[in-house]
This record gives sequence, structure tokens and C-alpha cells, in this order.
Amino acid sequence: MSDFKTLLVRQQSGQPRIARITLNRPERLNAISQGMPAEIRAAVQWAESNADVHVIVLDGAGRAFCAGYDLQDFGSGRVDHPCQQERHPWDPMADYAEMKRYTEDFMSLWRCRKPTIAMVHGHAVAGGSDIALCCDLLVMADDAKIGYMPTRVWGCPTTAMWTQRLGPARAKQLMFTGDVISGAQAADWGLANLAVPAGELEAATLKLAERIAGVPASHLAMHKLVVNQAMLTMGLEQTQMFATIFDGITRHNPEGLWFRRYAQVEGHKAAVLWRDSGRPIPEGDDARARIAELEAQLRERDRGAS
Repeated sequence: MSDFKTLLVRQQSGQPRIARITLNRPERLNAISQGMPAEIRAAVQWAESNADVHVIVLDGAGRAFCAGYDLQDFGSGRVDHPCQQERHPWDPMADYAEMKRYTEDFMSLWRCRKPTIAMVHGHAVAGGSDIALCCDLLVMADDAKIGYMPTRVWGCPTTAMWTQRLGPARAKQLMFTGDVISGAQAADWGLANLAVPAGELEAATLKLAERIAGVPASHLAMHKLVVNQAMLTMGLEQTQMFATIFDGITRHNPEGLWFRRYAQVEGHKAAVLWRDSGRPIPEGDDARARIAELEAQLRERDRGAS
């Protein structure tokens, strides 16, 4: 097995048919670093190649499943990256290539022949919800939260799983508002397969995994392929292409650039607080004017630091 920097990967003690993949950046609420998506794909490949493994359980260490992309790296930092281009004009295809790779890494959970179960406690939000919804099944703590707040500004869910899992009306509600829902509500809406008290989450998830693990691996693979093919026939891959391109646009248009500059000046926590408060997001010429003011502050800060 490869050495992993952002994950814990092993077989369940006493039950080798269950593989466990744990997002392991608890000090950052398992926020997605640049290397985590590729490690998820590598861990899935390890589990898929292990003949003993019949089912994969994905969870998060510490207080949350995953808090989304790490804004210290991807938002408030001032590094030039394909997904955070400081150069003008930005190159949408460079952004698409990088973000599509992350999306495909997450989708390894969906494409692998073995069933995958996301076990969610705390928060599975923004990019963390993408990871959870790429799993075949979702088991949540009643009080856990799931949603994609960056739909308000600076994001479009690249895996495009919300409509596939919820249907158009409820997916639109969450995409238009950026609201999060609890595990209990997710189960009520049919997004989660099961929601239980937090103290019972691991036992309930393992009970489901053990039930699945008793089925021959070939049968599980066939059933998963049939359901996945139905989703592909409904246009999942084409939708993901649009969503991934649009995600890049949301991060480089006037509104997205305002959010990044505000995070760089005031900190990512202040930017997230504005985004999630319901306060109107600056747009169009208003956003452009604010960007100019914020960039002037950054230049002044740079001069003071030199």
C-alpha cells in the first residue's frame, strides 16, 4: 500500500471485506488540500485491487467529514494556481483541466466496481459534499450538515451529483440558496440512505457495510454498473463537464474575484461569513469597483512589508 499524507487506509479490524478510507487532516476539518483528491483515487484503486475487499467505507477524522476546499490554500492565499489564476486574462481551459482532474479523482469512488459508503459526521460541505455524494450510499449523523454554500459565490459543484441524488426541484433550492441541511433532513429528502444519532453512526454504517460485504463481489459489481449506466444515460458526464467549466468561471468572474480579494484582505473567515450571511454579494460593476479598492489595499500592504 502507498504511503498517504492526507488519508488513513486499511481494512476493518476483524472484517477484511470492508476497506476503510479516512480523510485525515483533522486540524483543518479534513479540508481538501491539493494532494488529497489524487490520494483518494489511489486509496480506491488499492481497495479495488484487494480481492478480499467487497465494500469501502469513507469517513473523516476528528470533528468533521470534510469542510470543503482549504481556503487557506485556494482562496485567501496569493499564489498563482490553475484554479486561482492571478494572471489576466485567465485561461479557462487551464482551470478546467486541473479541476476536472480533481472531479475525476472524487468520481473514482463512484466508478470503482465495489460499493462505497460515505459515513458523515460534523460537516460535509462545499467540496466535501462532492466527495460524499460520489459515494454510492450516504449514512449521516442526525445532526451532521451537508450542503454547498459556495453556490452563493465562488463555486459550482463540479460532480453535479445534487440533481442525480435529489431531483431538480430540491437541487435547485439548495443551489439557489447555498443552504445546508441536517442529516435528518437529508434522510427525509432521500439524499441520505440513513440518519442516526451521532453516537450510533459507526455501528449503523458498519452494519450496512457488513450486510453488503456478504454478497459476492461480482454481483455487487454488476448491480453497481447497471445503476451507474442509468445515471450516465441521463447525461451525468456531460453535466459534469458544464459544471466544472462553470465552477472555473465562478472563481474568476467579477463576483468570484471580489470574493478572493476580500478573503486576501480580510481573511477567509470574514469572506465566508459574508457569503453565508445572506448579505447581497457584490456583482458586476459594484464588484469591479470593490476589487480595485481591495487590490489597492493589497499593494499598500505589500509596500509596507518590503
